[in-house]
Amino acid sequence: MSFPWKHKRRFNAYAEFLKSKFGERVQKVSVDAGFTCPNRDGASGNGGCTFCNNDAFSPSYCSPDKGIARQIEEGIEFHRKRYRRAKKYLVYFQAYSNTYDTVEKLKQKYGEALAHPDVAGLVIGTRPDCVEDDKIALFREISKERYLLVEYGIESCYDKTLLRINRGHTFEQSVMAIRKTAAAGIKTGAHLIFGLPGESRQEMLDQAAVLSKLPLNNLKFHQLQILKNTAMAAEYEKHPSRYRLFSLEEYIDFVIAFIERLNPAVCIERFTAEVPPRFLAGPSWGLLRNDQILRMIEARMEENGTWQGKYCPDF
Repeated sequence: MSFPWKHKRRFNAYAEFLKSKFGERVQKVSVDAGFTCPNRDGASGNGGCTFCNNDAFSPSYCSPDKGIARQIEEGIEFHRKRYRRAKKYLVYFQAYSNTYDTVEKLKQKYGEALAHPDVAGLVIGTRPDCVEDDKIALFREISKERYLLVEYGIESCYDKTLLRINRGHTFEQSVMAIRKTAAAGIKTGAHLIFGLPGESRQEMLDQAAVLSKLPLNNLKFHQLQILKNTAMAAEYEKHPSRYRLFSLEEYIDFVIAFIERLNPAVCIERFTAEVPPRFLAGPSWGLLRNDQILRMIEARMEENGTWQGKYCPDF
């Protein structure tokens, strides 16, 4: 069977897109550039998102005290041992909101990353309320010369959920930021969490149709995990019945049902997230790595004879 993304995998894999674009494997290297968030410093709220413990997702080499160049060097060395085929790298500005500063300071930080000879481009993770017109103009200039993906944390398409998790912005703000970024010719991605409190399975599935109509190049998915030292962990300890966390089998079936409804033009970068077990305050799927779960998802899709966009009639 042939698929519109022109490779044999049953979903539009971002890894395959990068191989096609660069002619070889490209690996992301995370950096912590010392940013914060507007819902931490009082601009939009205080305390941050209820689920957030950034330490749980930061590689060991990431520390703003080291500076960007040193983090890149250590990250490349780390990945060379793990992924020996990678020769080109995308610097992932990951921690907190990586556009939450002046344009002058952003130019300096992004420029330091782009100056490394092995860096092919940037991935900038941020929030929809942290990207103004002057930053869009900066992105446009960078994207003329280098690969650039701006990744927005949507987390949910429902304002009731965003309010409950203290996200500090609305879904409409996400839509506006995505449309404005894409209209400027900049590759645009988004991040979504499945299993947030108060959302039914059908509500989560319905988000596929909503996101399919947005000008997104990429999507990343993340099963909800309860992390220590978060407001969500405190609530979970007192009221566990408010949460309906996915078992591994449930999640595999759910995420396949979701991408069956998703626009096949959207690349999927990741289906799951993993954190070191010491950070978990709730149930886990054991010591399975993301790549192991991905193989299980792809095997189930093969078994079911299904693919991304199978039930997405508009595309």
